[in-house]
Amino acid sequence: MSSFGRFSNLLLDVALLILGLSALGLATAQIDGIGDVLRQQAADRVVLVPGQPPVNFSQYAGYVTVNESHGRALFYWFFEATTKPLNKPLLLWLNGGPGCSSIGYGAMEELGPFLSRKGKPELRFNKQSWNHAANLLFLESPVGVGFSYTNTSKDIKELGDNITAQDSYVFLVNWFKRFPQFKSHDFYIAGESYAGHYVPGLSEVIFDNNKKLPENERINFKGFLIGNALMDDETDQKGMIDYAYDHAVISDHLYEEIKKECNFSLEHPSKACNDALDKYFDVYKIIDMYSLYAPTCVDTNSTITRQLPAIHGASPKLFSKIEGWHRKPAGYDPCISDYTEVYFNRPDVQKALHANVTRIPYPWTHCSDNITFWKDAPASMLPIIHKLVKGGLRVWVFSGDTDGRIPVTSTRYTLKKLGLKIKQDWTPWYTFHKQVGGWTVEYDGLTFVTIRGAGHQVPTFKPKQALQLVRHFLADTKLPTKSF
Repeated sequence: MSSFGRFSNLLLDVALLILGLSALGLATAQIDGIGDVLRQQAADRVVLVPGQPPVNFSQYAGYVTVNESHGRALFYWFFEATTKPLNKPLLLWLNGGPGCSSIGYGAMEELGPFLSRKGKPELRFNKQSWNHAANLLFLESPVGVGFSYTNTSKDIKELGDNITAQDSYVFLVNWFKRFPQFKSHDFYIAGESYAGHYVPGLSEVIFDNNKKLPENERINFKGFLIGNALMDDETDQKGMIDYAYDHAVISDHLYEEIKKECNFSLEHPSKACNDALDKYFDVYKIIDMYSLYAPTCVDTNSTITRQLPAIHGASPKLFSKIEGWHRKPAGYDPCISDYTEVYFNRPDVQKALHANVTRIPYPWTHCSDNITFWKDAPASMLPIIHKLVKGGLRVWVFSGDTDGRIPVTSTRYTLKKLGLKIKQDWTPWYTFHKQVGGWTVEYDGLTFVTIRGAGHQVPTFKPKQALQLVRHFLADTKLPTKSF
């Protein structure tokens, strides 16, 4: 069935449901409340975005207000599962930055059903989309990212981990009011990079609030999945340098210089350390930090290597002051982000998505040029992760092993620092055609998975393996340890 046909059926269903409720004798206020929900869903229904292939699932996009007095609203894009959406879990995906768009990266270049491409049509169907496994929700957070906005300009100067988590929680509470049919579904959060802060932070807010709320008001939260994730400043930074040395990116001399001059447990580095790190980042001006063996974009019109403003105070606090830290990631087609940026700045695309309704005075970008300050960022997320593991949540951590920005070496150091007991050590897992997909370590309450040959954005580089990973995570089953 076409998208237009599905939309027509949705409107008919709304009308029939309201008439049916009247016939049952429900109070007018109850009927009005249900009618409001259905009308809100119909208003957010995306019939067709320009250039998309035909699909048989529903999609919605729009704004959810998270602070009325300040006029803060977050933009979302939601895709129902490809089959049996009412029987599948709900998964929220978050990208990091801080200040980067989950819709630009996650939805359009990694795991969403439509992927950016050059030429016509502008989008291609992603056969490995994660909405084969779950209902898929993408959120641009915090305000100032993508199409999300605030009418109170000082809010941008107050951004940090805490307000991001709180606003994202309010978003979820209000989103479930708009889509109550998904309220009882098992709910999970996933993300990558600085989502190593976002995801545990939001998870803790949900976890703590669920303890205080009556059962009918709780979010049915089951666990989270984070990849190539920033979790601990000290081990993340140490691992970056060790990984670069082990992968022949830096010289013996520079490696020894950094080891001598830099103490990664300190927030403020010496001048000698900064000078050494400048030399370290020089190499990532000529190769892709996010995937060591991927090509770089050589399109003369490309914006892929445009530098973002330094975000002082964001973890890792030491590296955030180094210009090279803020280079933008690239995938199989290293120029793909250029296509996405052009696409989202088109008026017809924004209209189809019910986006940019306030006429934001700056273009849509993957990572916000307006967020130049980050107020709070814990040096380590390990206490929160440990709390949530002990609280019984399902926690998986994954790592693409060709990423140089938050490499597998960093993640291994970090998980060792977490101090959980190992139940099953380094074990290969298999993907299709009897190939090793990577390795797993099963800890007491946490599963670690490596994805062989994947860069920072794992679903971009290894889409089949990424879908296999999320299916096993959602089902709470081990990845196959024998070839098939």
